[in-house]
Amino acid sequence: MAGDVPPDSSAGARRAQLARIITGHVCLHASMTGARMAAPLLALNQGHGKAAVGLLVALFALTQIFLSLPAGRYADRHGLRRPVGLAVIASSLGVGLAAIWPIYPVLCLTALLCGGAVGAATIAVQRHVGRMATSTAERQQAFSWLAIAPAASNFLGPFTSGLVIDFAGFQAAFLLLACMPLVGWTLLRRARELPQEHVSARKGAAWDLMLNPGMRRLLLMNWFMTASWDLHGFMVPVLGHERGLSASVIGSILGGFALSAACVRIVMPLFAGRLQEWLLITGATASAGVLFLLYPLTATALQMGACSAALGFVLSVVQPMVMSMLHQITPRERHGEVLAVRLIMINASSVGMPLVFGIAGLLTGVSGVFLAMGVILACGSRLGLGLRGLGDEHEEPGA
Repeated sequence: MAGDVPPDSSAGARRAQLARIITGHVCLHASMTGARMAAPLLALNQGHGKAAVGLLVALFALTQIFLSLPAGRYADRHGLRRPVGLAVIASSLGVGLAAIWPIYPVLCLTALLCGGAVGAATIAVQRHVGRMATSTAERQQAFSWLAIAPAASNFLGPFTSGLVIDFAGFQAAFLLLACMPLVGWTLLRRARELPQEHVSARKGAAWDLMLNPGMRRLLLMNWFMTASWDLHGFMVPVLGHERGLSASVIGSILGGFALSAACVRIVMPLFAGRLQEWLLITGATASAGVLFLLYPLTATALQMGACSAALGFVLSVVQPMVMSMLHQITPRERHGEVLAVRLIMINASSVGMPLVFGIAGLLTGVSGVFLAMGVILACGSRLGLGLRGLGDEHEEPGA
């Protein structure tokens, strides 16, 4: 919301602060992504089965489902530095324990601590970045830059830990990953805390936010994009295997998706303020539906790669627009809560949807899953029409 940042705070100072926040967040998030790669690999090297490794990976998301709401409310009460400080302690402690005692039960504890810490920090950072902005255009631009952080950390964490594992072993890798959150804290702790809204004692559940029809539409549209992302990452390897493609070709198809998404997020800040959020969300959902309908019709790996890159393009533009609208239509004292609800939906989708897709694939075939998702998205995109003017109605004068 406009009005959170003091008027004497210059645009240059806010940009410098945003750069520090994003860099610090990358360090914290990279620690988790590195551990999420190293811990299962260590478990496999120790002889644990695939079921045990699958449980270990799931634990990274499990904590976020249960701790997101308390973390969101805590951020609403205390702002940025205190929630992030606690997240840094939990993350460094979790990975540090794995460096000292690299055994399976400790790796599970590492997954729980790292996953919960990153979830709590993400909510606090997103809330703070949205409140720093003094206009809708600036908010769109800030969230566009912030969306680059996960892509950067998903590269930095696994790449760095992989190199250290090869040259110095798992314990050295965990030790390095334990230091990353501390580096991030040196940057994040310098962020200027914003004035906090008075948070009254509420007996209502966070889910009463869903009583707002606009909120329901927006979060449902966000879920469409999350489910699409999960489906693509899970089903494309299955479709490629069914068509006899090699692992390197399948990896290249998925790589085209990631590269396209990263490029769009780098370019998006240049167009912030010129984009109508509701139109972009609606158009991206409809376009994703069309692409899913086309996927089973592709005959070559090159055509699949083109669909993959196009899908990465349309899906990656949605998150900054959703985040911007959420901050506009939610009461300022409940920003942390609504971000927590969104994070719960994302993690629940990531945990549950691969199972749903797998069952659906057995019943309808791989192509049937793509076609069904395409129809759902194409029809569901009509919900986006109800978002028109939603942010403008709730934006404060002067924004």
